[in-house]
Amino acid sequence: MCLFQSTARRLVSQAHCGLKASSSKKQKFCLEMARPSSNMADFREVFAKAKHIAIITGAGVSAESGVPTFRGAGGFWRKWQAQELATPGAFARNPSRVWEFYHYRREVMLSKHPNPAHIAIAECEKRLSKQGRSVVVITQNIDELHRKAGTKHLLEIHGSLFKTRCTSCGNVAANYKSPICPALAGKGAPDPDTEDAAIPVEDLPQCEEDGCNGLLRPHVVWFGEALDPGVLTAVEKELDICDLCLVVGTSSVVYPAAMFAPQVSARGVPVAEFNMEPTPATNRFRFHFPGPCGTTLPPALARHETEIIS
Repeated sequence: MCLFQSTARRLVSQAHCGLKASSSKKQKFCLEMARPSSNMADFREVFAKAKHIAIITGAGVSAESGVPTFRGAGGFWRKWQAQELATPGAFARNPSRVWEFYHYRREVMLSKHPNPAHIAIAECEKRLSKQGRSVVVITQNIDELHRKAGTKHLLEIHGSLFKTRCTSCGNVAANYKSPICPALAGKGAPDPDTEDAAIPVEDLPQCEEDGCNGLLRPHVVWFGEALDPGVLTAVEKELDICDLCLVVGTSSVVYPAAMFAPQVSARGVPVAEFNMEPTPATNRFRFHFPGPCGTTLPPALARHETEIIS
């Protein structure tokens, strides 16, 4: 088992959307490296030679599309922050309130569109596939904007707003209904003075599998839940074979995703970070490009003059 796999297995039991490593764990992953370069020409030379590119994306990519993150100061829905609602316990206590929160997020996302960063990634994947090269996107985002942009090889490690999972039979299904059920129509307003809709459980989204009718929940990884082991295994395989890794729009503090790129860098693979500002992992990477991803990423992933297009 490789270093990444063994470390990932140790962390996955405690991994969830929003878990941050202790300072001792951060120190353990700290690698002594020279200050990263911001030389785009040098990056482009590395990019031109890469055969298997892994792109790890976070909330910063979607923020440029106007997607609320519900993190940090002001990240409230009504009077709650995401970590108070996105838990199994919160759903067990008040499934109506949690569904109002996710209904609001789903409706917001239906009005959002991929930005130049999403599009640059999707176009790069399509172009390179014709050259026998591969691009995989490993995203922490649940908004499906990468999918909207046309990305095909996509690993959503935290799930999707537009998938549901039955709490009775476990069936997972895509669901793009608006509203997801009649009782949620017009509900979910984020204003702090809005009262809970208090929708009866039987009127909340129900499983459509024959004879089930179980209560559905969003198919996302909540705080306190482990990542899907099948998705994590797929991520491990991609990171084991990549010869170039990009970290785009992520703070590099949410585990286990925060360890992906540092582990790739530890085996000598070039890693390039595209983010508004440096992160705790920046000095472990070969490249760092500050600024909006929608500005920095398109020229980085554009066709290189040495590429042969058939």
